[in-house]
Amino acid sequence: MLVKQLSVFLENKLGRLAEVTKILGEKDIDISALSIADTTDFGILRLIVNKPEEAEQILRENGIAVSCTNVIAIAVADKPGALAKVLQILDNVSIGIEYLYAFVGKNKDEALVIIKVEVPEKAVETLEKSGIRVLSSNEVYKL
Repeated sequence: MLVKQLSVFLENKLGRLAEVTKILGEKDIDISALSIADTTDFGILRLIVNKPEEAEQILRENGIAVSCTNVIAIAVADKPGALAKVLQILDNVSIGIEYLYAFVGKNKDEALVIIKVEVPEKAVETLEKSGIRVLSSNEVYKL
């Protein structure tokens, strides 16, 4: 139930994001979700793509610094307090969250959230036992 996420390290330089997305697009790699965190000198582009291993290889071949990380994708009700419930479940078992971001799915009644946690296997087990829908990598890559 873990999903592979690419983290791309980009200089804060005009055109770098366009370059990465162009490289992926030319190889028919579809981006399902992304997030960018930046500092003065560089940014970290986090991507969920339909072919993560291939995307990682292609980016490396093009001289782009990239790493692959396991994250969790969950579906939560698209209503106030739903995410808070999930976060409380993880807090109750002392699972720390490194970061999270949301993305749009095909079901308008759900918000889809990517979560990076300290212990992903324990988090998946805890969330599933609590009735939270954890998406498989195949589900996410097809979005």
